[in-house]
Amino acid sequence: MNVTELLRLLQAEHDETAARADHLREQIERLTTALAEVEARLAEIITTGKVIDSLTLPDHEPTPAQTATVYQRIVTAFNEHPGRVFRVRDLHELLGLPTDEPSINVTRSRLGRILRQGLLDQPGRGRYQKRT
Repeated sequence: MNVTELLRLLQAEHDETAARADHLREQIERLTTALAEVEARLAEIITTGKVIDSLTLPDHEPTPAQTATVYQRIVTAFNEHPGRVFRVRDLHELLGLPTDEPSINVTRSRLGRILRQGLLDQPGRGRYQKRT
């Protein structure tokens, strides 16, 4: 195989990889837009729930699960313990959440999202703490 053939093969691979990267960027853009739309809808639903809850009779005591989403409860836990490093299971026990593996995995996803939003730091694998 000569140099010209090698360069042609390299250029073909470059073009293919660049096209794949462009396709992935487009997918990310579509998913980012869809996520923003879903988050906006979620915020509307939460607001609607709060309005409906405020219209209930005064003797109605809302449960903690009704007054705050799990995300809010997680953020509140970190705000109340700013220096503490949490593992997911410890956080579940503090919040009184189930400690089965599927529930733990959902919270790991939530913590990853809160981490990406810049509210948390990850000082080690599987450990989370409030960003200072």
